[in-house]
Amino acid sequence: MRRSPVWSPEQYGTYADERARPFRDLVERVRATDVRTVVDLGCGPGALTASLRDVWPEATIRGIDSSPQMLEAAAPYADEHLSFELGDVREWTGADLDVIVTNATLQWVPDQVELLPGFVRALRPGGWLAIQIPGNGDAPSHAILRELAGTPPYAEYAKDASLRPDVPGPAEFVDVLSAEGCVVDAWETTYFHVLSGDNAVLEWVKGTGARPVLQSLPDELRKQFEAEYGARLAEAYPQKDYGTLLPFRRIFAVAQKAG
Repeated sequence: MRRSPVWSPEQYGTYADERARPFRDLVERVRATDVRTVVDLGCGPGALTASLRDVWPEATIRGIDSSPQMLEAAAPYADEHLSFELGDVREWTGADLDVIVTNATLQWVPDQVELLPGFVRALRPGGWLAIQIPGNGDAPSHAILRELAGTPPYAEYAKDASLRPDVPGPAEFVDVLSAEGCVVDAWETTYFHVLSGDNAVLEWVKGTGARPVLQSLPDELRKQFEAEYGARLAEAYPQKDYGTLLPFRRIFAVAQKAG
């Protein structure tokens, strides 16, 4: 059985401003009022969850994540209105919530759309569900990762770790959530991030998409893989005078449950 990756809050925090922008764009479209209870499913290191206090200052907010390392990083943000707990989004249940946010989490879950009816049931009438997932599985960063992980000497360890579930597009979110009695606003956006630093895209993916592959490899192969992968990424995403341009497609859905 392939082990789950140990997530690094420090590596994930590289380019934190760029990673935060889709979260802000998502939450901005939630028009909830009189919000008392909020859950962030897949809260990560907690900074974005903590920012929800500014959006809904009267709410009790819970962040849930399956990574002990991420929750350790989130702990300093906790206070009487904000808490964090260990949990798996696939097994989570709730009730009478005003808002559920899940940002850059469901892309790791096969058949994620099967979870959506349960999320809607966890909302009170009139409650809101907000989802954002990366939709860049065909980007060079991921295509190169899959190709390299499937070649010797890496394939024995890393081929399965490079595979990702297919993600739904905006239309599928509209279909599934509308069938649950929600009014749905779904869209996609391609961000064009300008990243600083050497081999910036490698540093970006080491905190997210490439991490399961890197951790699946023995120590003696990991550095070799990272060097080969990094060299190919540097060709696909050349550094220019202004930085490195990373196009990144993301998919959003905001749904309000019938009142």
